[in-house]
Amino acid sequence: MTTQVETTTPSAVLDRVSLVLDAFDGPGRLTLAQIVRRTGLPRSSAHRMLERLVQLRWLRRQGRDYELGMRLVELGSLAVHQDRLHRAALPFLHELHRVTGQVVHLAVLDGSDVVFLEKIGGRMAAAIPTRVGGRYPAHCTAVGKALLGFATDGELDAVDADLLARKTKYSISTGAALRTELAKVRAHGIAFEREESVPGFSCVAAPIGNIGEAVAAVSICGPVTSMRLDHQLAAPVRMTAMGIWRNVDGGALRVQPTLQQRSRPLLGGPTAVRPRSAVAAAPQDLQYA
Repeated sequence: MTTQVETTTPSAVLDRVSLVLDAFDGPGRLTLAQIVRRTGLPRSSAHRMLERLVQLRWLRRQGRDYELGMRLVELGSLAVHQDRLHRAALPFLHELHRVTGQVVHLAVLDGSDVVFLEKIGGRMAAAIPTRVGGRYPAHCTAVGKALLGFATDGELDAVDADLLARKTKYSISTGAALRTELAKVRAHGIAFEREESVPGFSCVAAPIGNIGEAVAAVSICGPVTSMRLDHQLAAPVRMTAMGIWRNVDGGALRVQPTLQQRSRPLLGGPTAVRPRSAVAAAPQDLQYA
């Protein structure tokens, strides 16, 4: 009996901690009552766990409200900045922002959502409600459609075509429309989004990796009034994705599983190219109707 308790108790504790931390998936603070409702834990157990997490600096308490603590911020930052894909991509992302003047995102696929690993954009970035570590439904975003278009059958199975929630009136809401869109992405290697996730903004994205191997996607986003969704914008995005793919040192890479359900290998490519040349080069044969 004692052995069984010793082997199961740690797992149960970790499950409860995970429930509590997952309750904070979104902006703002939470009260004890809100955490109890979201987790289903007994009030006394939730309170004891919250206070212990405050002591460990995983959470922070202000009055009767709780919020994520600095220790989680520190660990999350380490998880992103230690990731080889992020390190390989960062100079290319900055150069893409410099060349286009638009907000740049780097994102990975996590089930039916995308999770953002990086966001670069200066003052315009504040107008787009995305954040590092945040997530959006993949079918509503250019980065999500880029990844789904190059995804494996198993990854596509995670997207329920019957439950495509809309973020705006322009969001894709049917499986047929999504399949049509993903076929274009697969054929052209580029994805467009027209006010499907944020009103007033459009995005252009490209997958990083080959069909069935894409580990991330890169995009530029800006006001619809300044974003012409054609090859002139698509070319630097696509070349940036190619540059990141080639710039991974040592060839093989797995994205850290802190932000993904499954890690996937980034296979080796040609010799690394410099960020400036990767973004500045613009193939003339890229067209997406």
